[in-house]
Amino acid sequence: MTVTYSSKVANATFLSFHRLLLRWKGSIYKLLYREFILFALLYTVLSLVYRLVLSEQQKRLFEKLSIYCDRYAEQIPVTFVLGFYVTLVVNRWWNQFVNLPWTDRLMFLISSCVQGKDEYGRLLRRTLVRYVNLTSLLIFRSVSTAVCKRFPTIDHVVEAGFMTPEERKVFENVRSPHLKYWIPVVWFSNLASKARQEGRIQDSIDLQNILNEMNLFRTWCATLFGYDWVGVPLVYTQVVTLAVYTFFFACLIGRQFLDPTQGHPGHDLDLYIPIFTLLQFFFYCGWLKVAEQLINPFGEDDDDFEANWIIDRNLQVSLLAVDEMHMNLPHMTKDVYWNDSDARPPYTLAAADYCIPSFLGSTTDMGLNYLILLISWSDAALQISSASVKEY
Repeated sequence: MTVTYSSKVANATFLSFHRLLLRWKGSIYKLLYREFILFALLYTVLSLVYRLVLSEQQKRLFEKLSIYCDRYAEQIPVTFVLGFYVTLVVNRWWNQFVNLPWTDRLMFLISSCVQGKDEYGRLLRRTLVRYVNLTSLLIFRSVSTAVCKRFPTIDHVVEAGFMTPEERKVFENVRSPHLKYWIPVVWFSNLASKARQEGRIQDSIDLQNILNEMNLFRTWCATLFGYDWVGVPLVYTQVVTLAVYTFFFACLIGRQFLDPTQGHPGHDLDLYIPIFTLLQFFFYCGWLKVAEQLINPFGEDDDDFEANWIIDRNLQVSLLAVDEMHMNLPHMTKDVYWNDSDARPPYTLAAADYCIPSFLGSTTDMGLNYLILLISWSDAALQISSASVKEY
């Protein structure tokens, strides 16, 4: 379920963002705590072995190994590789959200352009919009694990009412090795053309607009399918994952606190707990975990897209728009500002501070000041001229 916290950060107040650090659902703590505990446990085990188990000669060898690992671990370009990877994944995640298939534009056109309040006209509009929803459902079944669990077979699609038994026979009789989400698009196009021939769509421009919107809807569906088909190159994902985990594997040995009496550079204190190494693990591995969660937003993570909700919402509002709301208009009345040339909606007392004067441009005050200065110069010049005339 998508975690929403926008209302909590609507205003930048004191400690407003800090309160978000205490949330668990959708947090980095929930995502990373297992790896964090494992890293801290392994570090503690190595530290105890070094301090309590190894002999003096073995300690000297371990100290040399620790210094060696610490020196060369910094040569792994973790920040550089991880930064580019997360940027790529986040851009890919947002583009998938932008291309989610919504039925609104099509349902507006169908409701306004497909005429007829009789039973056939109603059937025509509902069938058209059902084909639209069926197209998105077939795409979501192929990319979303949550939707696939809900509709694992075509039987479930028919049972849910997105497809009739007769349409299922036609659908299954089309022999194609490819994903057949395009079949409802063909049905939609043919049915819209038939409606134009029957006069239910009164203008060819209206038909063209409906088909153009359907093509745009199909493009959204195809884009999601393309993102599911062609992911981030596996090589890149492997390089980033290996870089991060190799770096922290080296840190398990290289960041150990060594015996201060040996005089190793940088080991003057023995703090037992590697605070900054743990913070570094939290930030870098948290960064990697964010990318792992966003790389496929159609899974079942906390912040993945609610594909099932989108299906339910699209079906409900689209059928409502083309059926019950078709040509069902409220009575027109004069608005409250009918004879008021200066319409100003009222403010509540809580919103009174947001009533501000209109912005007229950044140079408005400069022009006003220049006018005042010009008037002052004119008055001064007039006074000097009057004094000169009197002396003369």
